[in-house]
Amino acid sequence: MLENANNRTELSTLGEFGLIKHLTQTIELKNPSSVKGVGDDAAVLDFNGKQVVTTTDMLVEGVHFDLSYTPLKHLGYKSVVVNVSDVYAMNATPKQVLISIAVSNRFSLEALEEFYAGVYLACEKYKVDVVGGDTTTSPSGFVISVTAIGEVEKDKAVFRSGAKVNDLICVSGDLGAAYLGLQVLEREKRIFLENPKIQPDIAGHDYILERQLKPEARKDIIELLKKLNVQPTSMIDISDGLSSELLHICNESKVGCAVYEEKIPIDVVVHNTALDFNLDPTMCALSGGEDYELLFTVDLKDHDKVKDNSAITIIGHITEKDAGSNLVTKAEQFIPLQAQGWDALQPHSNSPQRGES
Repeated sequence: MLENANNRTELSTLGEFGLIKHLTQTIELKNPSSVKGVGDDAAVLDFNGKQVVTTTDMLVEGVHFDLSYTPLKHLGYKSVVVNVSDVYAMNATPKQVLISIAVSNRFSLEALEEFYAGVYLACEKYKVDVVGGDTTTSPSGFVISVTAIGEVEKDKAVFRSGAKVNDLICVSGDLGAAYLGLQVLEREKRIFLENPKIQPDIAGHDYILERQLKPEARKDIIELLKKLNVQPTSMIDISDGLSSELLHICNESKVGCAVYEEKIPIDVVVHNTALDFNLDPTMCALSGGEDYELLFTVDLKDHDKVKDNSAITIIGHITEKDAGSNLVTKAEQFIPLQAQGWDALQPHSNSPQRGES
């Protein structure tokens, strides 16, 4: 986190309410459902009979992000994206967010302006309103809590529990990129700490670094499925790795699955970078996390609607629960899937690898 020491405004000069007013004074509510936003005891929303979905996520410095290589503007953007992604995973449309932060006195007003610039950029892209939040002090570090609110037509919400035997398992985009981006950042950080004279070598890693630092929620997939007249039977976003998310769906739906290794979409850059780190590309996709792609199941009758779409890959099918949840390798071996992705309550010996449920 770099800033000009001669151009620094101490947060204490504004106070809590002055800070809130400063950071939110440019907010303009654009959604009709946003009746009252920042400035009162609570936001007022009106959804005209539509169902409401809410989700919240907390990001903690040193656990979910490292400011030595995460620009504050990117962090603000990502803080919003990881929450609206959960709303899209319900087949809903995000409309509002509430942003709460806890900061130590090492952060200046200019630093928080940079963070909120990213917040507002994401809100503009995904057409959501900031309608409230909270600010408080932190003894050390930066803590961010975002709550997202969305709306969905009655009976159109998609849950993790709706997968049926013979449903097709589909995924958007490609997997493993965010995890490999994190590996590059952590490697360059270690090298810099050992020898500060060595400049970071990130050439050729633009794609995976962007997937880690500035992910995007798959609003386009929700719009595509609606256009194709496909209602997923279950859905989840991939924050903790493909294996963990598949097991969530299988456990909630009381089914098993067969996922084919050769069908898992992995970008060539991800594949080559994984090999550079002596990692198995498939394992990066299964356990890496933070891709924020959508994993969903569709009825077999919708096969022709999704099979030739470049944004969607069919990677397997749902089986009876007794068959288990398995990865079918390229050698046609059945290997039980294991949830080896991020677990915030487990000790971590290496770099922070983020995710949320």
